[in-house]
Amino acid sequence: MKALLSLNKYLYKYRGRLLLGIIITMGARVFAVFTPQLIRNSTVAIEDYLNGDMVSIAEVREELLINIGLIIGAALASGALTFLMRQTFIVVSRYIEYDLKNEVYTQYQNLSLDFYKRNRTGDLMNRISEDVSKVRMYVGPALMYGVQTLTLFVVVIYFMIKAAPTLTLYTLIPFPILSFAIYKLSMAINKRSAEIQRFLSLLNTYTQESFSGIAVIKSYGILNRFNSDFEKLSNESKDKNVNLVKVEAFFFPLMILLIGFSNLFVIYFGGMQYINGEIESVGVIVEFLLYVNMLTWPVASVGWITSMVQRAEASQERINEFLSETPNIKNNSPESSEDILGEIEFKNVSFTYEDTNIVALKNLSFKVKKGETFVIMGKTGSGKSTILELIGRLYDVNNGEILIDGRPIESYNLNELRKQLGYVPQDAFLFSSSIRDNIKFGKVNANEEDIVEAAKNAAVHNNIIGFSKGYDTILGERGITLSGGQKQRVSIARAIIKDPKIVLFDDCLSAVDTETEEEIFNKLDKVSNHKTSIVVSHRASSAKNANHIIILDEGVILEEGTHSELLAYNGYYKDLYNKQLSEKEN
Repeated sequence: MKALLSLNKYLYKYRGRLLLGIIITMGARVFAVFTPQLIRNSTVAIEDYLNGDMVSIAEVREELLINIGLIIGAALASGALTFLMRQTFIVVSRYIEYDLKNEVYTQYQNLSLDFYKRNRTGDLMNRISEDVSKVRMYVGPALMYGVQTLTLFVVVIYFMIKAAPTLTLYTLIPFPILSFAIYKLSMAINKRSAEIQRFLSLLNTYTQESFSGIAVIKSYGILNRFNSDFEKLSNESKDKNVNLVKVEAFFFPLMILLIGFSNLFVIYFGGMQYINGEIESVGVIVEFLLYVNMLTWPVASVGWITSMVQRAEASQERINEFLSETPNIKNNSPESSEDILGEIEFKNVSFTYEDTNIVALKNLSFKVKKGETFVIMGKTGSGKSTILELIGRLYDVNNGEILIDGRPIESYNLNELRKQLGYVPQDAFLFSSSIRDNIKFGKVNANEEDIVEAAKNAAVHNNIIGFSKGYDTILGERGITLSGGQKQRVSIARAIIKDPKIVLFDDCLSAVDTETEEEIFNKLDKVSNHKTSIVVSHRASSAKNANHIIILDEGVILEEGTHSELLAYNGYYKDLYNKQLSEKEN
């Protein structure tokens, strides 16, 4: 149970409620064990009457009525306390589930992009949903029934020893066998539970990817293959769950068998002791039978509790794997409201992607002044997008340094730095919400005028009002409702409504035609006045009005200068410009 030790902080946080729950549980069980004693007293009263020790039937009737009243009272008190017990433990388990999900989600938010490249979405979702739910069963029902079982055992055995010590010893003979069986079965359950949770992550990942890529699956006509693969995974998942259930199925019959032996021991050895005069009344045997059967559910629940604990152990171990991950990007500065001006400088920056070992940038140096438009061009894989990712501190450099307004980028508070950046990625991502909400994502308190103005500046307003629901149009997953160009322009609107100090455009107009691109950049020139703009593009038309242009090739600067300077250079840029100009004319 080492993995579950990480939950102790939550148990300590809610220690007051849990302590109250333990007290209530003890009270409920104490009231419950009064019933066997009262039934013993009733049996003794009848036995005394038959033996002539009681004068009249009226005395027996009075004794029985008193005992019946006490039994009803004890049952009502035990029932009320049991209700409060559930309210205490189960509510705490929901609080802990809430806290744990928030802890996992916060960790997900803090982890670097490398982590998401190594792990799949289905697995991430499974750990924050299925695994956390399994853990909740440990801090809720398992803990509640565990305390209840332990309390009942202690109280019942105390009264059994008090009533007949020797008979108690005979009654408890099966329990060491029970303990050993629970130990062996628990080991098997833990192993199989871990396998099921790992496989469930695989199944969720496959399902999630199938739904996300349904358009590709349909267009390639491979639905049958995916259905077949999913069926195989489902059957394997079923087999693993059946294997676990087979082990768990041993628990309840084993408990009932051992309780049955305890009943036989009570009847046989109790009867022998009564015959030999070691027990004064048959009522003691009746009391013991009730005690033993009272232990039936707690003993049977030991298997259920053990199963829940073992499943929670396996799940918490998987959760801890991610909670123990250390983010590569650390926030080294406290929260501050310091504004940045927008000057950016790369000094001998080199960067290699850890997951692929690809060298993206090699000893790269350049400077972007405040308010300038800086364009980065080059072939695919030359390191263009990497520069934008480094400015947003999605990664940290391996060598060299990046300066913002003359200060190392690591010295800025990470959240404050990103708040002042507007980033439009190459692959526009939109949320499954309305177009209005997607634009407001850049500025939560934006009014309708701000939203419309941003959409106009991104040249997407006319498209939006053409929809039947306009800005209230709900988008499909990842914005699938819109065309590629519309998604890119909504993504631009989301960035510029933020009114950032630095705007990063990562080839974000690749899906629109040249005329629309020029219209957008003309509007952005007005919007981005006094803002630093860094534009990654494959089109020379995007660069002609830039203050400075660099051409990258395998992480180093191949050419740099203004539009006119690069045309005079007769290199990569001029060839690209002439080629795209001729394509436009044709």
